[in-house]
Formats: sequence, C-alpha cells, structure tokens
Amino acid sequence: MTVADVLEPPTLSRRGTVLVVDDEEGVRASIREILDGTCEVLEAETGAIALELLKHREVDLVMLDQRMPGEPGIDVLPKVKAADPSTIVVLATAVHDLRTAVEALKRGAWDYITKPFDVDAIVMLVERALEKRALEREVLALRSALSPSGATAPDGFEGLIGRHPEMVKIYQLITQIATTPATVLISGESGTGKELVARAIHRRSDRSAQPFVAVNVAAIPDTLVESELFGHEKGAFTSAHARRLGKFELAHGGTLFLDEIGSLRLDLQAKLLRALQEREIERLGGSRPIAVDVRVLAAANVDLRQAVRDRAFRDDLYYRLNVVPLHLPPLRERREDIPRLVEHFIRRFARECRRDVRGVSVGALDALSRYGWPGNVRELENVIYRAVVLAREPVVQLQDVPLDVAMPETVSLLSQDALPLREACDQFERQYVLRTLERAHWNVSRAARVLGVHRNTVLAKLAAWGIHRPGGIEGKSATQ
Repeated sequence: MTVADVLEPPTLSRRGTVLVVDDEEGVRASIREILDGTCEVLEAETGAIALELLKHREVDLVMLDQRMPGEPGIDVLPKVKAADPSTIVVLATAVHDLRTAVEALKRGAWDYITKPFDVDAIVMLVERALEKRALEREVLALRSALSPSGATAPDGFEGLIGRHPEMVKIYQLITQIATTPATVLISGESGTGKELVARAIHRRSDRSAQPFVAVNVAAIPDTLVESELFGHEKGAFTSAHARRLGKFELAHGGTLFLDEIGSLRLDLQAKLLRALQEREIERLGGSRPIAVDVRVLAAANVDLRQAVRDRAFRDDLYYRLNVVPLHLPPLRERREDIPRLVEHFIRRFARECRRDVRGVSVGALDALSRYGWPGNVRELENVIYRAVVLAREPVVQLQDVPLDVAMPETVSLLSQDALPLREACDQFERQYVLRTLERAHWNVSRAARVLGVHRNTVLAKLAAWGIHRPGGIEGKSATQ
C-alpha cells in the first residue's frame, strides 16, 4: 500500500474522518465495515504511510496500532501529534500491554483500546472522539467570530458586551447571516443594543465599505417621514426649495437600519414594502422610479405580531422584514454580564472624562447587579457615566450610585402617599434589614455586624415581623 492508494478525492462525511493504522488488512477491513455510513475511513498499514498521508489530508481521529512493521505505534504517536496537535489519537494495544497504553496517554494519546476489538466499544469510542472534535471546532469557530484576529475578545463582539449564552448565540447568528442579503428584524426592549447589532451585521458583511445609514422612524415628524426615507424633488411641497436625497439613496450599496419600524404610518408601510420588493423608490414629487441597492435591517421594541393582529402593521410587510428574526434579551435576564458591562463603561468613561477611576467596590457592584434595569444597557451606561464623573476615589463606591438604583425599595417608599413618620421608619427599617440579610446570604451574625447591632436584635426583629429565613430560620443555621 502506498499514499497514492489512499489519497483519493475526499468524500463528504457526516461525522468526520478516521484513519486506521494497522498492518493487518483484516483489522482495517473490520473497522471500516463497523464505521461504514457514519464517517469516512482511511487506511494505512505502517506509521510512515500514515504520517505521509497526514500531510495531505485532515483527519479527526487516528486509530494507531502499537505493533507494526517499522516504528511501533508508541513512537509514531508523538509524530502524529506534532503534525497536528488537535488530532485525536487512540492507541490499540494487546490485552497484556497496558503499560504501553499508560505511556501512550502520557505522550498525548486520548484513549486506548485493547485487542481483540469489541464492536460496541469501537463504535462508542469513535462517537465520543468525533463529538469531542466537533465541539473543539465549534469553539474555534466562535473564537474566530468574536475577534477578527482569531482571539477571544475580552469584552464581547463588535461592540456588544457579554458572554451570556443567549448573547453568544446572537454573535454566532450575526456571523452566520452577515454575508447574506437577508433582511433582519431585530427585536428587544429599548436600550438593549439593537443598533449595535445592526452595525455589527453591516461591518461583517460585504457591504462594510459602503454607507451604514440609521433612521429612528419614531423620531421623525409624521409629515416628514416620507421625504426622509425616499427624498423629494424641488417644489414637491412649499419648503422644498431643492432636490433632496432620501435615506434609501444615501444608503445605496450599503445598509439601511430602520429603528422603531412599528411607528411607521400604514400608507408609508405600503411604500416601504414596494421599495423592498421592487428594489426601487420614487422621490416625493417625482415621476420616475429610482433603482436602489440597499440591505434593510429593521428593529422594533414592540410586538409587531400583536400590531399585525391589531391591524396597526401590515402583515405582508412584517413577513417581508422578518426573514431572519433576532431577539435581544433584556439586561435583567443576563445579570451575569453586568460586572463585565460595568468594567467596560468605567474604562471607557474614565478615559473620555480623564478621571482616575479604575474599578468598582463590592457594595456598588452588588447594588448594580440587583437592580432591575428597565432601561437596559443604555440606562446602565448612563448610571456608570454619572458615577465616574462624581466618584471621589479611584473606585466607584455605593454612594456614587443613584439612590433609585442602590435602594429602589426606599425610593418606592418615598414616592408613596404620605405615611405617618413611625410607619415610614418601620417600613424603611424592615427593607434595610432584609436587604442587608440578603447581601450576607442570611448569615445573621454577619448582617448584625454590618448593621452595628447584636445578632439577637436582628433575630428579635425578624420574629416580630413574622419573617423566616429561606429554607427555615429556626434552628442552629439561623444563628450562624
């Protein structure tokens, strides 16, 4: 057997490619039959042929026999790993040769299998190995997507910050759809970063060298929306003293981002639908169609499906925009990303404002992590900007955080109708003690030290309020 004998054009494999290195033709044929239909199987009868083959073919798994003519498998193993460290190698040994198997593991083998082979054992081993290989490739692909250099970006992806699983899925989807012409409908609450997603799609597309034009439809007066989007000719209306190009023409060759698309009037929805379908527009006051090459990305912070049911949004336009749906989760559903966002904004605003602020205290970060963030990332950004500007120390402290963020329960209490002083004090005390206990993970002694009172005082107040520790406050655990 020579390399030419096995270097046939590669076939499409569902699960991967396995190279069987064994001098016994019967062994190779048996493994090939066992794996038939599940993966591509290559064969080599010596280590030298296998190493030469690996120069020309990418292989996921090498099943390497220990006893072969020429170099034994244990010596071929490090050469296989040197050719491609990611290749998974399994050493086949005789039953009595376990010492060699242990040595192979030390040299980089992933596993070993003993002769005579058990069919189920081979199938299970190959399945596990190829699943591991597929997972490694997926991780590498994601790392490449997260950073053009191939390294994982410390903060996130194309200006989007976060490592929550839902955000990672969004990064993957952006990478997948960016180079296609598909229209994308980005949904999510206000402040979640919909325009950042649109810009990320544009930057990753083959239109990145062309304009990115963003339009907040809701921010344009109704009387001017048509002119803003499609342009107008001179004399189209009283103040139209000259021809003006609309956003579609300004975005020609690039990307047009229509934010808050749900606020578009029904008559203009029909005109937008025509522009998307025909890829041409007419200026206000014009009489001839103008071809435009624009990729449209749209965003909405309302449920457009409900708007369709309410007949406030055209169903045909909704389906035309919703080719690829992309939903951004609110910040309260990915609280794990808050510390990373806080760190990012502190670095950014400290640099922009020339402030010596380098971090955040545990207490301040705890308050920021607990807050509900109805305004999402945009609200967090504004809070950190204020904190950096007002901070009196290199570390943002709890007192630098707005009271409605640090103690929202207290602000809610103060916003209520007037209460008798004693009742207001009792409610504040209750909220403050409970919040301190939560921060201390219901360790009464630790909370008492923070509050500056004896632990028995805390226990007495809890008993008076009829409050029990989650999981039961009675017993020894409640007095820790």
